[in-house]
Amino acid sequence: MTMTVAASNRREAPDGRMKSLLDELCRDKAGSAGIVMVVALILMAVAAPLIAPYSPATQDLRARLAPPVWEDNGSWRHVLGTDHLGRDVLSRVIHGSRVSLTVGAAVVLIAGTFGVILGLIAGYRGGRTDSFIMRWIDTQVAFPGLLIALIILAVIGPSMLTVVLVLSLNGWMVYGRLTRGAVLSVRQTAYVEAAEMVGCSSVRVVFRHILPNLTSPLLTLAILEFARIVLAEAALSFLGMGIQPPATSWGLDVATGKNYMFRAWWLVTFPGAAISITVLAVNLVASWMRLISDPQEREKQFARQMRALRKKHSPRQLQETPSP
Repeated sequence: MTMTVAASNRREAPDGRMKSLLDELCRDKAGSAGIVMVVALILMAVAAPLIAPYSPATQDLRARLAPPVWEDNGSWRHVLGTDHLGRDVLSRVIHGSRVSLTVGAAVVLIAGTFGVILGLIAGYRGGRTDSFIMRWIDTQVAFPGLLIALIILAVIGPSMLTVVLVLSLNGWMVYGRLTRGAVLSVRQTAYVEAAEMVGCSSVRVVFRHILPNLTSPLLTLAILEFARIVLAEAALSFLGMGIQPPATSWGLDVATGKNYMFRAWWLVTFPGAAISITVLAVNLVASWMRLISDPQEREKQFARQMRALRKKHSPRQLQETPSP
């Protein structure tokens, strides 16, 4: 009977945690908006061939620089207008989301994995290993990342693969520093020392007892880095060292439309708005993740809610009492 109750409690625990997260997300309007926008962007990227009205490379010179549908001479055939080659802007914005999200996810995965592993090694081993890895990080951080990326891309040649590799090379250091600092803070805790005393190997101690406790800060950092990578990819594509035609990218579309900015404002407005919305949504999600994963932030939020609740519902307590 006792075992049955315990098993039932274990099955109900994840459901209770999920319900708690959903309740907190509903209370956080900014986080809810961020989650909705991120999910919409992911669905748009996945279903781009199905929802885009045209291929992003299809040209129609007879309809070049057509305005959006609400402008004079606008048409429902091209809701957001066309560019200087007659390509549909809406289709290019939809397909551009695939490039931005793919590059961001790939860079976060590669740079995060490499940086976390080196940070774990530096924090756990210490000594000369720690000094070597940290001097490596300090040396690489000293060089301007965008300049190094432009030099490498100019030598190797721009493509999606090289953009991912270059941005990963310039982005792993922040993961290494954060991981190393977190490992140093938990290295001498009781549960880590107990695991070492019972004979656990270093690999088991690191990946079973230390790394799970770093999930929250690393997840928040990864989300923030994703937003930075989206901006970095757009900047490289804008400079001509990122995604190359006939592929499409938001940064590439902004670069193409800058020469027609005063004649066709929609060429830079809609790709730029897509970049801004993506970065804003990711930052909102990161703020919500930090709020639910940081105990101190949760306590501050609870204190603010209780203070507001007391001000709203508590009766007036400061009343004059009659003198005897």
